[in-house]
Amino acid sequence: MTRSDVLIVGAGPTGLVLALWLTKLGAKVRIVDKTAAAGTTSRALAVHARTLELYRQLNLADAVIARGHKVPAVNLWVGGAKKATISFENVGADITPYPFLHIFPQDEHEKLLISRLAYLGVSVERNVECVGFEDRGDRVVARLRRPDKSVEICEASWLAGCDGAQSMARKALGIGFPGGDYSHIFYVADVDASGPPMDGELHVDLDQADFLAVFPLAGQGRARLVGAIRGERFKHPEFIQFEDISPRAIENLDLSVGKVNWFSHYHVHHRVAEHFRKGRVFLLGDAAHIHSPAGGQGMNTGIGDAINLAWKLRSVMAGLAPETLLDSYEEERIGFAHRLVHTTDRVFTLASSESWFAGLLRKHVVPVAFPLLAKSEGFRRWLFRNISQVGVTYRDCPLNSGYAGKVRGGDRLPWVESVDNHKSLAEMRWQIHVYGEAPAELDKWRRQYDLPMHVFDWRDDFKKAGLARNALYLLRPDSYVALASPVATSEALARYLTARRIRF
Repeated sequence: MTRSDVLIVGAGPTGLVLALWLTKLGAKVRIVDKTAAAGTTSRALAVHARTLELYRQLNLADAVIARGHKVPAVNLWVGGAKKATISFENVGADITPYPFLHIFPQDEHEKLLISRLAYLGVSVERNVECVGFEDRGDRVVARLRRPDKSVEICEASWLAGCDGAQSMARKALGIGFPGGDYSHIFYVADVDASGPPMDGELHVDLDQADFLAVFPLAGQGRARLVGAIRGERFKHPEFIQFEDISPRAIENLDLSVGKVNWFSHYHVHHRVAEHFRKGRVFLLGDAAHIHSPAGGQGMNTGIGDAINLAWKLRSVMAGLAPETLLDSYEEERIGFAHRLVHTTDRVFTLASSESWFAGLLRKHVVPVAFPLLAKSEGFRRWLFRNISQVGVTYRDCPLNSGYAGKVRGGDRLPWVESVDNHKSLAEMRWQIHVYGEAPAELDKWRRQYDLPMHVFDWRDDFKKAGLARNALYLLRPDSYVALASPVATSEALARYLTARRIRF
């Protein structure tokens, strides 16, 4: 019987990133997928700033950027005219090294992740389906149906269900998946086109309830269209072709479609699993939460799940933390998933609803209010932080503690461009940051425990970013602040670590 530390079911971006992070940390993983090959269509597109920051820790960010397309701004259209523009570069330049929306189609994304995983000696096992498992308390015993239809019995310390919205793992655990479906059918089309929206930026038409978003793709004159399908064809979706969609929104943007390279349609759901963990089994990505495509959050959220769980699993497997650390995975990620579903549901409903009130808001309120709001730096920064996920915080979770300056335990470490204080995060381990001066006794203590410490000479940029002078910030391997202490002492660290039984 084969044995691994973690059996990962599902080789989409979530499962692949989980496998990469765990393998980098020294865990033995096995990743299986029931499909014969990786995806060949560009489903998810957006790679947000927070994902790129986490990919930087995996030495992946540069490759993703080189192969994709930077989107510097989003534009809102009403009545055939551009009414508002939000520039990501202007509002995010002092927040993150990646102040843009990045377009990198999921099929190419998966190929890159698979190649990096193969370089580390791990291959995705294709045509292998997990048909059941049993949690035996100290391990999971799973049944895998192989390509020749034989069934293999294997063992793993943990099982990660990254197997999508129809998750076998979630169903086998009996975990509910409450939520709902949108009444509309939506389409995606990769096209060759020309017109004003083909300028490399993101364009959204709010005029009609048809709803249309135009995402630029790498290459001249290429774009992804996402829109709603209405009319008689809505009743017979199996026969829908691109020619059947309403041309109103496309005409509103003065978009001329020359060639359709790929077309598909689908129903959109909004659901969050009742639990993300049961015993030795975890749910991640679409197996745990699905929501509207508003903001391109789905894939990024799944990747965030994977990285949140990976370092915690490895810590427990290495005997450096109690199993209770794994409870923090659900505590931290399920709250974010609920907030995200609620937010994207409201945005998507406004953009696609046929009600007179939604139409009134789209045509008359948004065109006036949004440009006014867009003039506010505070609003632009708030919008960027939320769309890019750099604003995701775990402040209310017991794993995190304290505050120093404007930074609280559970916050993402603020980035300071002048010193690039995120550079050390590539170590993918616990570490201390002090901005100012660190006392000698703290340096002696951290050497005793082989804990990296990075001390930065004080500068005004730190205060602007919200960091406090001479304070202590204990960073988790995923670059979130575990402990923020206004006084940089070993006593503060010892209290935090003892209370949570964490070692290095």
